[in-house]
Amino acid sequence: MLNKKLNNKKISEDLERGANKVLSSIEDIQKAMRKQKYIADRELATTIYLSSALGKPILLEGEAGVGKTEVAKVMAEVLNTDLIRLQCYEGLDVSTALYEWNYPKQMVRIKMEEIAKSSKEEIESTIFSEKYLLKRPLLEAIQYKSDVPPVLLIDEIDRADEEFEAFLLEILSDFQITIPEIGTIKAKKRPFVVLTSNRTRELHDALKRRCLYHWIDYPTLDKEYEIVITKVSGIKEELSKQICSFMQEIRKKDFYKKPGIAETLDWALALVALNKETLNKEIIEETLGCIFKYKEDISKFMVEIGGEKVEGDKILREWFLHHG
Repeated sequence: MLNKKLNNKKISEDLERGANKVLSSIEDIQKAMRKQKYIADRELATTIYLSSALGKPILLEGEAGVGKTEVAKVMAEVLNTDLIRLQCYEGLDVSTALYEWNYPKQMVRIKMEEIAKSSKEEIESTIFSEKYLLKRPLLEAIQYKSDVPPVLLIDEIDRADEEFEAFLLEILSDFQITIPEIGTIKAKKRPFVVLTSNRTRELHDALKRRCLYHWIDYPTLDKEYEIVITKVSGIKEELSKQICSFMQEIRKKDFYKKPGIAETLDWALALVALNKETLNKEIIEETLGCIFKYKEDISKFMVEIGGEKVEGDKILREWFLHHG
């Protein structure tokens, strides 16, 4: 038994040392994320480093599909810990995000206690205990037991109501909650927290003040090429260059939803699955569903860019002229 405890302690210490080593420098963070096939620029790695050093959450904003959520997933892999995800949406309330009581289980216990003729006080102390709590993501993160804290992802916080955003302020400041029937529960170690926002609405200054802020933009041509080569196995270099340069041109146009790096990767994977080694007009038109996710954008591309109805718009002709 003693040897088992010593071994478990050593494992915990090794895990904690490993996590601390990964976060010991900006360069180490970049290297560790690259091993997980995420190309992080120095600005993002610096924000992650400071988040760990200062114990502050990170707020990542940017267009959809630029890799915000992936940061949290990759950091969980890098730190060898669990990812606890809270997906936000309109109408999200505290009981869904934090905890709620297991009412069916409580009712069964009440019946059993009544048969046993327990007092009211005994029944209340029994049913209002942690045994009857249904833990939701925020409480899971606060009560996490491992030596290496989890990565808590609060995804698309801009989709939640302002009331829920206000509720988060105390959680993000102190990482403790008070359950009236039980008392105050405080995290032994702060989780590594990532909030993401697509800016469908403006977040309050009070929330932003509690976070380190980083904007993830569309990647440059060189970075996008590096991401595709890293993430898509079996793709030819020439096809990667064509895909990335084409996507760079597309983003210069006025589409309702410009494609992000997620769409670039989807398209690259699709072209590899189709055994394509180079782009042409026909294959582009056949796979537009990988690039655009709105009918209006596909129609705009076919009419204004893929076709010849709009005089002077030469994106396809110019692109093929320069890229074969």
